Amino acid sequence: MQIIPPLNKKKIINDPVYGFISIPTELIFDLIEHRYFQRLRYIKQLGMTHLVYPGALHTRFHHALGAMYLMGMAIETLRNKGHQISHEEEEAVIVAILLHDVGHGPFSHALEETIVEGISHEDISSMLMERLNEQFDGKLTMAIDIFNGTYKREFLHQLVSSQLDMDRMDYLNRDSFFTGVSEGVISSDRIIKMLNVKDDHIVVEEKGIYSVEKFLIARRLMYWQVYLHKTVIAAEQLLVKALKRSRELALAGEPIFTTPALSHFLKKPISRDAFMKEDHHLEAFASLDDTDIMAAVKVWANHDDFVLNKLCRDLVQRNLYKVDITNEAPDKQFIADLTNKAMEEYGITEHEASYFVFDDTIRNKAYKSGDGNIGILMKNGTIKDITAASDNSNLEALAKTVKKYILCYKKELIN
Repeated sequence: MQIIPPLNKKKIINDPVYGFISIPTELIFDLIEHRYFQRLRYIKQLGMTHLVYPGALHTRFHHALGAMYLMGMAIETLRNKGHQISHEEEEAVIVAILLHDVGHGPFSHALEETIVEGISHEDISSMLMERLNEQFDGKLTMAIDIFNGTYKREFLHQLVSSQLDMDRMDYLNRDSFFTGVSEGVISSDRIIKMLNVKDDHIVVEEKGIYSVEKFLIARRLMYWQVYLHKTVIAAEQLLVKALKRSRELALAGEPIFTTPALSHFLKKPISRDAFMKEDHHLEAFASLDDTDIMAAVKVWANHDDFVLNKLCRDLVQRNLYKVDITNEAPDKQFIADLTNKAMEEYGITEHEASYFVFDDTIRNKAYKSGDGNIGILMKNGTIKDITAASDNSNLEALAKTVKKYILCYKKELIN
């Protein structure tokens, strides 16, 4: 049966952050319509953050379209400055940024290692792009090369993945918009207008230096106020522990409700090698989204296992962990006392108590000096790293990793 394509693929999308976004080509329209990409409608961009900022319900789908829009602006800017970029390269780099997050699992980074251990969302994005390339008769080959950094023009890859890429520029503005945290707002328009290419690398013209400073500071503030907010950590850790307990019970042969897609990953361990080699794992992953997890959590809230029952009930009712964030490692005796209290209070084993009392670390690094650094094109034609070009001494501090310790425990254990 012959499939007749739609007469009009030049659609316009009304985006709350940028206004009207046009879909530039038929290939991009068809990719957006594909079920792999449509799945992103059902994966929230910020995981459990809506439990702190109620407006943070935007999706990976929103973000990918926004990054696509910014990429179009960046290509137009570079062309206006005399850089030759073919229409094929333009389409390919837009496809690369559009699909950069297509391999994200449900609840984003919170469950990345829990569902499939040892494999990142970037790996899965590459695999899904290869699968799409087969379905689209090789039309994504250049996009995949740009995404993987193997294309001959390095600056195109840097627009997709670097410390000043279209991904970061969109998510900072978009996450700020939906959370209401104004500190994350950046001048993406001005930064993009200041972009240039020197020696096949993306650089920022000197007059854009203050916009880049604001970008780096905004990123740092967004990590502390949003991505690493202690209540966001509490919610994400509760979800991670619930999924970990459900897998522990499933692997022990306990009956446990799951959707078919979640069952594929919960009821048997899958190695990285197996995932990379066996096609059916990727197809199961491509059917998995936030609704699979939350449907299971709601059912598990009535499970016979006390630990799983309590974790899920507490998550549904927003009865989250108390989280202490400190510069020094938490006192081991305090942890031991809390663990004993949990064992006594709940009538559980020491292992089971580890679901209710545990410690971990978090890190915040706004800028990685020397790792695909942000180059400033000075008026004399030389290039300086942003930390050397700027007169803002705070930028050197942004290049240092801030490590903090977290201690999570149930609030009732200290009453």
